[in-house]
Amino acid sequence: MHDIDKQNLNLFYHGTKADLQSGDLIIPGYNSNYGKQKLAKYVYFTATLEAAIWGAELALGDDRERIYSVEPTGPMEDDPNLTDKKFPGNPTMSYRTCHPLRVIGEISEWQAHGSDQLKAMKDSLERLRKLGIEAIED
Repeated sequence: MHDIDKQNLNLFYHGTKADLQSGDLIIPGYNSNYGKQKLAKYVYFTATLEAAIWGAELALGDDRERIYSVEPTGPMEDDPNLTDKKFPGNPTMSYRTCHPLRVIGEISEWQAHGSDQLKAMKDSLERLRKLGIEAIED
């Protein structure tokens, strides 16, 4: 578990399709953006814009993709859905917390993945879903 060092606060991102405002809190206990949309025990975020872009693009729903800069309000840990299962270490710098994330602002300029790359990722996730493997395991 990592404690937040307010003196050396990194910039963190959260990708979603939710319409949020600066100061809003993203809290656990709501339906996940992914999979069966079960109630999430954690809020997920990343220190890389690339991972946040994937989060926004893969989130369920028809609203537009959004990426927010966020500030964790409590301890965080490496996201085991990516670090342990898919990538040794934490190259995506992906984290989760059971504490709220405070929205600092929206990132308005970012480059979406190409349609072929996005389709390939969605097809891969669908294959996993059919095998009974969820994208998020709390």
